[in-house]
Amino acid sequence: MNRWVLIRKFLFPLLYLAVLTLLGTIGYVLIDGYSWIDSLFMTVITVSTVGYGEVQELSPAGRLFTIVLIITSIGLVAYYLTFVTRLIADGEWTKEYRRYKQFKSLMRMEDHVVVCGFGRNGRESSAVLRNSDIPFVVIEKVPGIAPFPGDIMIHGDATRDEVLLEAGILKAKALIVSLPEDSANLFVVLTARQLNPELLIISRASYDQSVSKLKIAGANNVIMPDKISGAHMATLVLIPDVQEFITLMSTQHNENFQITEIPIALSTQLKELNLWQATGCTILGIKQKEGSYLRNPGPEYCTASGESMIVMGTKIQLDEAKKLLNSQA
Repeated sequence: MNRWVLIRKFLFPLLYLAVLTLLGTIGYVLIDGYSWIDSLFMTVITVSTVGYGEVQELSPAGRLFTIVLIITSIGLVAYYLTFVTRLIADGEWTKEYRRYKQFKSLMRMEDHVVVCGFGRNGRESSAVLRNSDIPFVVIEKVPGIAPFPGDIMIHGDATRDEVLLEAGILKAKALIVSLPEDSANLFVVLTARQLNPELLIISRASYDQSVSKLKIAGANNVIMPDKISGAHMATLVLIPDVQEFITLMSTQHNENFQITEIPIALSTQLKELNLWQATGCTILGIKQKEGSYLRNPGPEYCTASGESMIVMGTKIQLDEAKKLLNSQA
């Protein structure tokens, strides 16, 4: 039930009661010549069915008016009690309160990740984000799918602009598109890129011919889960321990172990930087300006502004590495 519809249905009986009280007060004044205070008192005890005696003798017309007022008020009370009981029994108050909290959380959220689709891939992506304490919002079209406790889920069509805007796409830092159909993923990528040109977009694809189309539409990375799964299983046969260790590195993200990317704003040789000795972080690679990756760079490598350093360490070590790089920038 829409929030404003719920509020209107809740406030309508109160407004009706106010109008009924006003009409009752005017009625007693006009019919039996009561004072305004006596008319208001008579209306209140009649509508509330308290049962006090009459303020003064009622005329036949006044008695008929009182009967109509009692019947009308009983119908109002019956409707109101039925409405409130249904809200409590159906859990509408709880649902609406959760929606209100979710709305407030969305208003405060920024630099978060939007996950489109809560199927197998979207659920796994959400689990990794959740375990890494990265804020995220899930968009799921199927209303029967429930989120994990504490997760924010919007039930809607991710291909619609208003749904993406409700998920905070303008303030998000990344979008994961994991809908089951490539055509829907393509439409979401195209829409999201138009709404937020700076957004990092990662999309799922089921067919090889969809990869180039998704990248043209604006996806930064396109993942084919079936192909990756097959390669992963084959690698487990060839080098099981190495593959298991790589999987652990790519999925585990907590205070004691993180892999992150630090922008480089200075030119220096890695041996002069001596990052491991200074912070304890391990340099895994360098993302160069043209987008290529240099794995395991040697000590003679000279960094350049605009590159990014892929490093591994604890959260404290990574914070120290960022301070070191910033202090030398």
